[in-house]
Amino acid sequence: STEKVEVAFRNVPSAGARHPFETYLLINRVQGIKPGIYYYHPLKHGLVLFKEGEQWAETVCRGAFDQEMILHSAVTFIWAALPHRTTWRYSQRGYRYLYLDAGHVGQNLHLAAEAIGAGACMIGAFYDEGMNEILDLDGSSAFVIYMASLGKKPREES
Repeated sequence: STEKVEVAFRNVPSAGARHPFETYLLINRVQGIKPGIYYYHPLKHGLVLFKEGEQWAETVCRGAFDQEMILHSAVTFIWAALPHRTTWRYSQRGYRYLYLDAGHVGQNLHLAAEAIGAGACMIGAFYDEGMNEILDLDGSSAFVIYMASLGKKPREES
């Protein structure tokens, strides 16, 4: 076959290597990057501006039951699940794997945060419809599954 297939290697385990998530980042305080919501493009290994503006921090915060760390974080990761990537192979059981995969993603974020001296806080409490609306997701073929805020740890006094 002469068909070219592009793949992105990932550093997180996934059931059947299906990798059913898309990653969005609410960027608040990252030097050199304008505030807004960005899509992480895995094949290009880069960020694509999705929705520009500082106002998205408050919108996402409201969508996550007013968890204020979202307002103060450098970045809040928002993972959207595309269940068909897993269910085509595993049928209904694929939905179970989505949540296992979400745990793997969260664990890797915590490990990466620790490696750079940052802190992470996982977020599982959010309004499904509200968060899906922010990302223009239909809530069925794609939906927000997990979130996490990341930022600098407070300096320790010596």
